Amino acid sequence: MSGLGQDPESRAAVTVLKRAVELDSESRYQQALVCYQEGIDMLLQVLKGTKDYTKKHTLRERISGYMDRAENIKKYLDQEKEDGKYHKQIKIEENATGFSYESLFHEYLNETVTEVWIEDPYIRQTHQLYNFLRFCEMLIKRPCKVKTIHLLTSLDKGSEKVQQSRGLQEIKESLRNHGVLLEVEYSSSIHDREIRFNNGWVIKIGRGLDYFKKPQGQFSLGYCDFDLRPCHETTVDIFHNKHTQKI
Repeated sequence: MSGLGQDPESRAAVTVLKRAVELDSESRYQQALVCYQEGIDMLLQVLKGTKDYTKKHTLRERISGYMDRAENIKKYLDQEKEDGKYHKQIKIEENATGFSYESLFHEYLNETVTEVWIEDPYIRQTHQLYNFLRFCEMLIKRPCKVKTIHLLTSLDKGSEKVQQSRGLQEIKESLRNHGVLLEVEYSSSIHDREIRFNNGWVIKIGRGLDYFKKPQGQFSLGYCDFDLRPCHETTVDIFHNKHTQKI
């Protein structure tokens, strides 16, 4: 990608676009598309600030080429979604890091997401309630415009029953303050773990939301930033269904 200059903006664009090409070559098209779009936006900003005619010409050619590839990927993915064939699998290895909810879900969340369904039998213990809280925090941030969250879980019949009820009630009240309705239902036969967004994305995580390991201590890295928290081994399967139904 020579000819793009050595200024910080150009170098940043080159880095993102190199990653896009790598993901593209690995057939990781959804992630590649995100990187192409980000890199193209960055190059457009560089173009606006460029006065040199030769560099402008080079940039326009680069941008045009990346736009064509991004458009082809988008058409391919749209057709895969239309045909119900889209399937992506992520294998999280034991002790792997970099898999916070934000990192895992960000490319499937946009302004069209207004309703979410979570099916997870283990939203009971304190750390599991905190996991669900962190997931909800992610959902109310931009660009999402979530208005309703449906949770289907199992009822704790042991000593932590009161804690589960109080915790979910507090989360519900807190979400209400942000204009979001939380609906909680309980099932004694629930086994599957699944998350659905009303923009059609379906995410199945083998361990549900509880795939993080316990931090080594209250003041250890990963206690607050889940991208730094080691994970348990699990598999994430991602599908797209344009007719997403309630769980």
